[in-house]
Amino acid sequence: MIDAAEEARLYAMYRFEQEYYDQGYTRVAGCDEAGRGPLAGPVVAAAVILPPCCVLETLNDSKKLTEKKRLRLETEIKEKAVAWAVARVEHDEIDEINILEASLKAMKSALLALSQTAEAVLIDGPFGLRQAEIPQLAIKKGDALSASIAAASILAKNERDRIMISYHQLYPVYGFQKHKGYPTAFHREMIKAYGYSPIHRRTFKVK
Repeated sequence: MIDAAEEARLYAMYRFEQEYYDQGYTRVAGCDEAGRGPLAGPVVAAAVILPPCCVLETLNDSKKLTEKKRLRLETEIKEKAVAWAVARVEHDEIDEINILEASLKAMKSALLALSQTAEAVLIDGPFGLRQAEIPQLAIKKGDALSASIAAASILAKNERDRIMISYHQLYPVYGFQKHKGYPTAFHREMIKAYGYSPIHRRTFKVK
C-alpha cells in the first residue's frame, strides 16, 4: 500500500513527461547512463518509455536505491514499459572519443534501439543528444525528477553491474564484482600492483 505522500511524489515525477503529453506526444522516453566515473569497463545507457503516470512503487534515482529494490524495479519496469532498450560503449572507444561523448552516444543508441519509436526524449544531465531528430529536454539530476529517466537509470545501473561481475571472472585480482570498476582504494592498489587489465580505460588517471 502506497501512502499519500509517496503517491504524490511518484506522480510528481511525471511533470516533465506531462509537458510533452499536453502537446500531444504519447511515447516519451527517458534516457540515462551508468559508468561515467569508473576506471574500467563500458558506459551503459538505457532508454525507457513508460505508460503515462505508471505508478512504480519506490521508483527513484538508482543511486538512492538498494540493490534489492533496483532488481525488483527492473523486473517491473520491463513488464510495464511501452518499450525499453540498453546500449553500451566500450572502454577503448571511451578513450578515443572521451567519456561525455561516449555517454551521449550510448544514450542515443539505446533510444534508437527501442522497439517503438520515441516521439520525445528526456535526458539526464545538462547535455542534449547529438543530432536528435525528436524534441528533447536535458534535465540536471533528472534521474530523481523524472519517472522515465529514473527507470532508465535503474536498467542501466543493473546491466552495467552484471557486465562488471562477469569481468570479475576474467580478471579476478581487481575485485570488479565489489566496486564495479570505480576508483576505490583497493582498486587503485590493484592497478599499481598488476597494471591495467584489457578493459581498463587508459585515459583515466589513477590517483
